[in-house]
Amino acid sequence: MEKNSLAGQAIAGLLLPLSSLLSGAGLLVVGVGLLFSVLGLRAVMADFSTMVTGLIMSAYFVGYILGTYLCPAIIRRVGHIRAFAAMASIASTVPILHALWVDPWFWGALRLIAGICLVGLYIVIESWLNALAPSNHRGKVFSIYMSVTFIALALGQWLILVGEKNGFVQFALVSVLFSFALLPITLTPIKEPVSVAPPQLGLRNLYHISPLGFVGAIASGLLNGAFYGMGAVYAQAVGFSDMGVATFMAATILGGALFQWPVGHYSDRHDRRFLMLWICIGSACLATLGFFFSRASEETLILIGILYGGFVFTLYGLSVAHVNDLIDPSRVLEVTGGLLLLHGIGAVIGPTVAGAMMDILNPESLMLYFALVLSLFAVFAVYRIKAAPAVPESEKSHYVVMTGSSPVILQVDSLANANEENVNE
Repeated sequence: MEKNSLAGQAIAGLLLPLSSLLSGAGLLVVGVGLLFSVLGLRAVMADFSTMVTGLIMSAYFVGYILGTYLCPAIIRRVGHIRAFAAMASIASTVPILHALWVDPWFWGALRLIAGICLVGLYIVIESWLNALAPSNHRGKVFSIYMSVTFIALALGQWLILVGEKNGFVQFALVSVLFSFALLPITLTPIKEPVSVAPPQLGLRNLYHISPLGFVGAIASGLLNGAFYGMGAVYAQAVGFSDMGVATFMAATILGGALFQWPVGHYSDRHDRRFLMLWICIGSACLATLGFFFSRASEETLILIGILYGGFVFTLYGLSVAHVNDLIDPSRVLEVTGGLLLLHGIGAVIGPTVAGAMMDILNPESLMLYFALVLSLFAVFAVYRIKAAPAVPESEKSHYVVMTGSSPVILQVDSLANANEENVNE
């Protein structure tokens, strides 16, 4: 009883600072989700080709990768508070600049800057979460944070309905959301966290440790980057209403959130390789159906989007968990950092390749792009299943919801898992 009472007091003490951090992170991610869709739709209105639009979207992920290495050095040099204020100031200015000059080169440069700044903001927020959460509650804090991220991304899609299609309001709204996100975070009395080191590449041996996890991280980046970058462009091009575009994007993201836990729970007790194979096969079939039903009713495609997102958004987490099954716990940060880099590389390539396909063929071919990537990964999964035995259940790690976040989340996850293993022992 005394232990339960102390645990309850500890959780209660976390509520105020945790809620302020999560509300700030939520507002930030709502703005990120809105800006992705707004830029895609505005690029179409500006008569940018889909390939050019894809290149603009890819620039964000280039910035994201660069930021994972640049921002930790900046934070160590000037401290979390000053780095956060500087990057937040730039990030809240960038959306307004998109509206002032509609030019693909300028927009690409802005997306690059936004990627660097936003990953820096994520690093600071997640560092504070890591410092705030006691070791025996890190897993719960991590799960809540990921849930907030998914929900916020979905909510951001519906904000494209605010204001006129070709007006200034939506860009201003993103800037306002970024600015408001600073208030609950900067006013929270949380001690200065320990500076995070950039992720170790570890790519030389990563493929040899787990070829399937290596390729799976790239494939998930190819799929997710193309969806976030080109999903709204696709929906508008096939004739969706504004409400239909927002609902399709939001429903697909929420489908990804809903399926994370049941899929992860199942994978902890079965061969993850077979699960990844069947997810790829099922998702490829759904994407093919989406191609043929692209100009059918919005409701049909939204339903397909829910199921597709539910399956595909688990691939990165399954890839990470599969690699963690095969390594010593002391190498989790090194190896998972490499997977984060691979996921980012895939996200850089995805929007550009998908945009090129949509340019050469038709807008519906975004679904063919998804089906092609999934089919190739399924073939590789079959090859790996035949080439190596399954991991014994006693040696498996636990599945964790992953969204290709910052290097800090890798530390939160590894510490939470280490604590859980100690409790089980």
